[in-house]
Amino acid sequence: MTIGVWVLGDQLWTEQAALHSCADRQSQIPIILIESLGYVQERPYHRQKLVLVWSAMRHFAEELRQAGWTVAYETAEDFETPLRQWINAQGITELRVMQPNDRPFTAFLHSIDLPCKLTLIPNNHFLWTGDDFRQWANRRKNVLMEYFYREGRQRFQLLMEGKHPVGGQWNFDKNNRKPPKGRLNTPKAVWFEPDTITQAVIQQVKSGHFSTYGQVEPFRWGVTRSQALQVLDHFIRDRLPTFGPYQDAMVTGEETMWHALLSPYLNLGLLQPMEVIRAAEAAYFDRNLDLSSVEGFIRQVLGWREYMHGLYHYVDADYPQCNRFNHTQPLPEFFWDADKTDMNCLHQTLKQVETTAYAHHIQRLMILSNFALIAGLSPQQVEQWFHTAFIDAYDWVMQTNVIGMGLFADGGILASKPYAASASYINKMSDYCQNCRYNKSDRTGDNACPFNFFYWDFLDRHRNTLQSQGRMSFILKNLDKMPDAELQAIRQKARNWHGKGEGKDEG
Repeated sequence: MTIGVWVLGDQLWTEQAALHSCADRQSQIPIILIESLGYVQERPYHRQKLVLVWSAMRHFAEELRQAGWTVAYETAEDFETPLRQWINAQGITELRVMQPNDRPFTAFLHSIDLPCKLTLIPNNHFLWTGDDFRQWANRRKNVLMEYFYREGRQRFQLLMEGKHPVGGQWNFDKNNRKPPKGRLNTPKAVWFEPDTITQAVIQQVKSGHFSTYGQVEPFRWGVTRSQALQVLDHFIRDRLPTFGPYQDAMVTGEETMWHALLSPYLNLGLLQPMEVIRAAEAAYFDRNLDLSSVEGFIRQVLGWREYMHGLYHYVDADYPQCNRFNHTQPLPEFFWDADKTDMNCLHQTLKQVETTAYAHHIQRLMILSNFALIAGLSPQQVEQWFHTAFIDAYDWVMQTNVIGMGLFADGGILASKPYAASASYINKMSDYCQNCRYNKSDRTGDNACPFNFFYWDFLDRHRNTLQSQGRMSFILKNLDKMPDAELQAIRQKARNWHGKGEGKDEG
């Protein structure tokens, strides 16, 4: 029997399960990595995402060769053709692949008729296995993240004193919502100059005859584990100590604030979740860092990241089609070209995505997703755009984050209420409203902020549905206090914005 290993593009770790299963015979085990030009044409991916993945794959192939593996690296129109040729040339009788993170790719693997046995090795890039998560979820009435996070803290003994959380409480999120007042002394991010391999990929993407999005240069992301570790070390040393208070703040010209910038590397396998979490925990104990900062960061990795991955594999296969509010409005053109909107918050965020393929979690949730939710955009179109646009986007990341958390299209499987807000939230947590042509306080009139009239129109259209969400009842009572004439004007503003002359989207 001859075993071969196919390393997928988001499994770039020398200890990943398929490679680890053959580690004692590495000189005898052929390895293949494949760039499929056809696969990347399924969406108009951000150019920097393509550069990141392909350059990281090429660097990883070199790392494996240096470690003594025999590595083939192929670029082709599809995965299947070079894979078959390699299997036949090497006489492979068993192909080992670490279980893909994304459901569609798992289905693809099972659909191809390979000339050898296919063995999927359980994925070891996450702390919770699919079975672990399923067992936890099946014994609960609801699967809200907070309870999952607490279970993870206890299971892995992180920031714990025996059975109790360090500091006497599980969650310090209330300490981490300061608005950006005064001058903020934000630490510089760690960026890298493209080496020869990355420059070649940049040229390939530039000359590619397929649809893409965003700017390819300047490309500043790391593409190796060594560089990813530099980003981690810098975050722990220079950003984590003051990460917490302003993690929800948004400031013009500040692309990264105190955020870690680790998700692209975690999602490629260049970093592993436990090493990231333990580094933060060790910094807390060794340097007496602020607990709310450290706990807030650990919650993002141990809580949200693990939870989103577990939930993605737990929910039914039709989850991507969820549309609780029956929203069908098409994605506006300005999502693809930021210069086509004069809403400053959206322009600043979307322009940043165009140039970096990145925006932090509040920009994604409370600017982009919030607008999509209250404006009634199609959840499926919004999710596709998120998957296309972001450097750290994959199917397992975006389905639950966008469909569930951002748009509440799953009806509350993931979140306890919709993350809907008017311009008052954006004005509180950013400086975007200061230089906008719209008035942050107006709900009607020529200068009314679309976030305002869409927010109240959303509550009005879906009042019956939202009434069942206990946390929304207080907010909905404000509709009763609004004069009928103003509510009618709000409804008309929303219809006019979409170019609709009549009708009401009943929820």
